[in-house]
Amino acid sequence: MTRRLAEVAKYAGVSEATVSRVLNQKPGVAKSTQELVLTALDVLGYERPTQLRGERARLVGLVLPELQNPIFPAFAEVVADALAKRGFTPVLCTRTSAGISEADYVDMLLEHQVSGVIFSGGLYAQAAADHEHYLRLRERGLPAVLVNAAYEDLGFPRISVDDRSAVEQAVTHLRFLGHERIGMVLGPADHVPSARKLAAFEKYGGAAELVERGMFSMEGGQAAGRRLLRKGATGVVCASDVIALGVVRAVRREGLRVPDDVSVVGFDDSLFMSCTDPPLTTVRQPIEAMGRGAVATLISQIGGAPVSTEELLFEPELVVRGSTGPPAAVTSLRAASAQV
Repeated sequence: MTRRLAEVAKYAGVSEATVSRVLNQKPGVAKSTQELVLTALDVLGYERPTQLRGERARLVGLVLPELQNPIFPAFAEVVADALAKRGFTPVLCTRTSAGISEADYVDMLLEHQVSGVIFSGGLYAQAAADHEHYLRLRERGLPAVLVNAAYEDLGFPRISVDDRSAVEQAVTHLRFLGHERIGMVLGPADHVPSARKLAAFEKYGGAAELVERGMFSMEGGQAAGRRLLRKGATGVVCASDVIALGVVRAVRREGLRVPDDVSVVGFDDSLFMSCTDPPLTTVRQPIEAMGRGAVATLISQIGGAPVSTEELLFEPELVVRGSTGPPAAVTSLRAASAQV
């Protein structure tokens, strides 16, 4: 009992006497302090006193923005498998159009006494979004991991793909094929991964007038793609596979062909991208390694091990398929040279 008190007190940052008062439901303890102690009990794997607990299991929240983009279900599968092997059960939470927000899910997860939370594609990646619920988690001392490019250091470990490397590989590939008018389609201006991709695009010679923004959807990609076509882009690098499919649709609606007239590169390498027409050239996120890295980092926190909040960057991989090829002018020149 003494050892338990000491461990809980150390984790919660309070005295052993305060822990004892909470466990015995003595008056004079602030609600915020009580929550710190109860969170410490949950994280360290101790049972709450009967009067202070409901149903409890070794639960970990997994908060995703959506399930329509195939990359998120794939990531969830990796995380769920890794958690199950560690004896934890994932609680899947996805934001909905009906109004269930990340903050709502955080409140629910705290009520369910989860041991930790993994966020992917969360509001932490948007500068203009409300980050108060992340601060609430940090104040409670609950372990959490942020996957892919937090807007600022919120005090949690971060697992991210290297967006700069992704853009370098995509642009280098298109330039090697002979493209000079290379466009880019990104998400909103306050979206951190998009900002990183833009910085890399400019570093590797991308033209500012060939950058378009839109929603992470086929419709957003189609609208942005149409604008780039009117500016004479022959190659387009996209911030997601779904956006890239929208650009492909825009090319066809203009009576052009992929890759004969316009080459398109996606990002993610989500499910079925090898089955599209044409198969999509894309930059693969290493979601297997990232998912298992996120789980390992969270479990280390739960176990009380010190974990750095420095961002861990995972290297993406260009996967060349059928949606990229030489621009029409280069193809014509090669054909003419072959006839000489």
